[in-house]
Amino acid sequence: MKKGDKYGAHRVIRPKGVLPQAADALDNTMEIYDNEILIDVETLNIDSASFAQIKEQACGEPDKIAEIIIETVHERGKQHNPVTGSGGMLMGHVAEIGPGLRPKCDLNKGDTIISLVSLSLTPLYIEKILDIKMDKDQVDIIGKAILFERTVYCKAPHDIPIKLALAVLDVAGAPAQTAKLVKPGDTVLIIGAGGKSGMLCAYEAKKRAGITGLVIGTGHSPKSTQRAKNTGFCDHVIQIDATNPIELENAVANITNNMMADLTINCVNVPNTEMGSILATKKNGCIYFFSMATEFTKAALGAEGIGSDARMLIGNGYTNGHAMISLQLLRENTLLFNILSEMYAA
Repeated sequence: MKKGDKYGAHRVIRPKGVLPQAADALDNTMEIYDNEILIDVETLNIDSASFAQIKEQACGEPDKIAEIIIETVHERGKQHNPVTGSGGMLMGHVAEIGPGLRPKCDLNKGDTIISLVSLSLTPLYIEKILDIKMDKDQVDIIGKAILFERTVYCKAPHDIPIKLALAVLDVAGAPAQTAKLVKPGDTVLIIGAGGKSGMLCAYEAKKRAGITGLVIGTGHSPKSTQRAKNTGFCDHVIQIDATNPIELENAVANITNNMMADLTINCVNVPNTEMGSILATKKNGCIYFFSMATEFTKAALGAEGIGSDARMLIGNGYTNGHAMISLQLLRENTLLFNILSEMYAA
């Protein structure tokens, strides 16, 4: 059995010299190398920005969505959205473990696992799409995938429904980074506080900011705005179009008496919210762009254009302990568990 590169570079078809995420195409033949894991895939959790773009392209038609996903995987050997550049995660069962990896791996054949790396770097083969959960960004399939030696994964928790765990772990980096960024007394703005990552971040922000802090949430639709209000995690919730930077700036200014946010966490799945995030944040504050719809050129040059010295962070989906942190939030807050269960567990 051939030995593969620990990062999966041996799977890159083109261009040579890059790692799998940056590749245009991967080898998705399902004969494993000695340091790979073969997964029988059950569900793809397409990331929110990608699924929103695919739905728009398909005019909301499930059959067309399936065609777009299958075409992408056929052409690229992975679910790597060519428009958003993002992917998602998967849930499945261990089918085979390469002999070179087996001695240092905590998995056994048959284990249910959730990948904690993007589908944009994961070799994937889809035999058939069984169902598309339009309101959950999840796609049930018959297929297989390859995990590399350095791929991060999580065994399925025993006390949380697997589809709920998959949905939450897809955004695990957001609340874990929030825990590191929010300080007692901070004013925190959560853009998209009614979505799954937004609710997780709002809950964590409220804990960390404490009674002297202030958490402001935004929602785009009446439904998401009401959902954010129902959690009680935000001190203020406003319905607003975050792509309108002046409106967002004025709304936050009114709530904070022109002091603005110390930290803004952007969790939305639509483009053109960069300037709203910047204007709503103190000029020496911090902005965490978790959204994969963010265009970082717009953010960097937009901040320069208005003279903002805010620290801007890329939404790294990984931080130490992020899976355990996110699952623990569900365990410690019944309201959060119930709301997200209603959305994703079925």
